[in-house]
Amino acid sequence: MSTPSPSAPARHLGRRLVQLYTGLALYGASSALLVAAGLGLEPWNVLHQGLAELTGLSIGVVSIIVGAAVLLLWIPLRQRPGLGTVSNVFVVGLAMDGTLAVLPAAHSLAARVPLLLAGIVLNGAATGLYIAARFGPGPRDGLMTGLHRRTGRSIRLMRTAVEVAVVATGFVLGGTIGVGTVLYAVSIGPLAQAFLRVFAVSPAPAVGTVVAAATPRRAILRP
Repeated sequence: MSTPSPSAPARHLGRRLVQLYTGLALYGASSALLVAAGLGLEPWNVLHQGLAELTGLSIGVVSIIVGAAVLLLWIPLRQRPGLGTVSNVFVVGLAMDGTLAVLPAAHSLAARVPLLLAGIVLNGAATGLYIAARFGPGPRDGLMTGLHRRTGRSIRLMRTAVEVAVVATGFVLGGTIGVGTVLYAVSIGPLAQAFLRVFAVSPAPAVGTVVAAATPRRAILRP
């Protein structure tokens, strides 16, 4: 007698969980590639790197601590975390440190530029995987959308204000800003949108308790 095949929602849940954790792990790995390239980091990792320089902790551990602290700020903003939100705090930082531990040092520009480009493209793919899984935004993006709801200001303004603040603070503390920071800023949106289409999962009829509310329109969410 043949075994009944799993229902569509169950299949979707399994695929979404794989996408979630694959996306988070690849996001951490892509961030490690940008660190190894040394040509400029994405905004939040400028802050993480600066704090790592200040404290002597690894950048991955700092990412976890900052993510947890940002998640606490969701409480007054009345944001509801999803499974992806909580997983984001730990998986990205662990994957970043793990990747940095095995990456060889890149000294020449001929090695650093490919690392930078690979990191940005992989980050776009990871973002598409993670968001398409629909398990809730990352803690940092939830902060921006929460500020948007509480203040009535646009998501673009809130994101710009928050990221300018973290970049400036991280730079003062010793974080790396460079051509990679600019290239990341102009390319991550189109890359994430393209990969979102590739990895999109059809919505299930019912939403489980681990799934946060739908992400706002026009917002590219990153861990």
